[in-house]
Parts: sequence; structure tokens; C-alpha cells
Amino acid sequence: MNTDQIMSAIFLIAVLILILPSFLSTNYKLKQFLSNLSIWTIITLVIIVVIYLIE
Repeated sequence: MNTDQIMSAIFLIAVLILILPSFLSTNYKLKQFLSNLSIWTIITLVIIVVIYLIE
């Protein structure tokens, strides 16, 4: 693992830590939670794919 990959992973984890409390408090219904979680998963996967394509 090189430095760019480590920094990208740290950045994604930091963003997750910052948004997780409000994300959980606003998604109290299971259906809404799963819907929003899938959207965030897609966004994260797109970011990871773009990072690997740029390198």
C-alpha cells in the first residue's frame, strides 16, 4: 500500500466518522436507513473507482 492509498482510506474513514452520528439519528426507520445506506455505499464505491482510475 502506498501513501496515496493510505491517505484516501484515512480520508474516507474520517468522513464516515463525521457523518455517522447525524446519519444514524435521522434514519430511525429501517427502510429509510437501508435506502440512505445504499446511496452512501454507491457514492463511496464511485469515489474509490475514480481514485483507482486516476492513478
